[in-house]
Amino acid sequence: MSQKLEQYLQSNLEYLKDNGLYNEIDVVEGANGPEITVAGKRLINLSSNNYLGLATNDKLKEAAIEAIKTHGVGAGAVRTINGTLDLHVELENTLAEFKGTEAAVAFQSGFNCNMAAIQAVMNKEDAILSDELNHASIIDGCRLSRAKIIRVNHSDMDDLRAKAKEAVESGLYKKVMYITDGVFSMDGDVAKLPEIVEIAKEFDLITYVDDAHGSGVMGKGAGTVKHFGLEKEIDLQMGTLSKAIGVVGGYVAGSQDLIDYLKVAARPFLFSTSLTPGDTKAITEAVKTLMASTELHDKLWENGDYLKAGLKDLGFEIGNSETPITPCIIGEEKKAQEFSKRLKEEGVYAKSIVFPTVPKGTGRVRNMPTAAHTKEMLDQALEIYAKVGRELGIIN
Repeated sequence: MSQKLEQYLQSNLEYLKDNGLYNEIDVVEGANGPEITVAGKRLINLSSNNYLGLATNDKLKEAAIEAIKTHGVGAGAVRTINGTLDLHVELENTLAEFKGTEAAVAFQSGFNCNMAAIQAVMNKEDAILSDELNHASIIDGCRLSRAKIIRVNHSDMDDLRAKAKEAVESGLYKKVMYITDGVFSMDGDVAKLPEIVEIAKEFDLITYVDDAHGSGVMGKGAGTVKHFGLEKEIDLQMGTLSKAIGVVGGYVAGSQDLIDYLKVAARPFLFSTSLTPGDTKAITEAVKTLMASTELHDKLWENGDYLKAGLKDLGFEIGNSETPITPCIIGEEKKAQEFSKRLKEEGVYAKSIVFPTVPKGTGRVRNMPTAAHTKEMLDQALEIYAKVGRELGIIN
């Protein structure tokens, strides 16, 4: 190994460990459900993105198995050669109906969606207004586009309006986009889409909503854009298929022209083999399940409200979440990690989240209740939170 590389790796690893920023990866033994097994111990799982419990759904498993029997285990080629299967077309038509758009295109991951769509639509002659708390994949997609990136204060509409006005009236850019998460996953707050659309219309901004944590959760399952009734106003809706949908992948939904263009310009679509047949069919089944009933969505919100109220009553700082995502904000990074460690020892798996995922000094344990949790599980988790919180002096 290169000595310079070895020195670089060792010094950075040492720094991360000394400052409570090194993430130990746990191995889940078996399925990722409302309870999981880690190192032989059964734990109540409050760290999964499996919002609706669909990752272990029997109907989805059967759909995946049947698709493997008929179509094999892989697509066999990139989409533009002969890797577009009839299953992909069925999925994309279903997604478009689900999102209320003319068309949709599926990608291998949510991260790939943002790499693909931002880079395809924006270039060095353009500018992108980006919320300061946007996901890392948005930041990387913006960088790859080579557009001018203009950081906007989090959900600050006055700042957005001022910076949109300055960017447009400068005459320096051919196109200006505003991009935002629909639901911000660290705090659980929701983008102010009605106000954003109003400003976008005033300055002819392209609008892009990353609804990774909104799909399946907001809008009776159809997402944050649907929640506000703005399907015809947002230019690009992006979402993942690995969180509430329970499988893997991502999609972009919008006008037919947009999707046609992405299919010839989005590099992950052009140069990487698409979703497997089993995954594709399971996703389609999951989306159809959400379109047919709000039962899972409603249960998720019921559980989220219950856990949020319980943690608040105990005295934890839970921020201002507008969704089932419920952070317990601890502050100092090492203390947040110690809190998570003690929860795990007592029977709750709730992973600590620290810098650089969240700003320094705002270390937290993020709770992700799902539709699959029972009240008994949540009550047991709250008892453990109370015990550990008092032990560490976080609550009285």
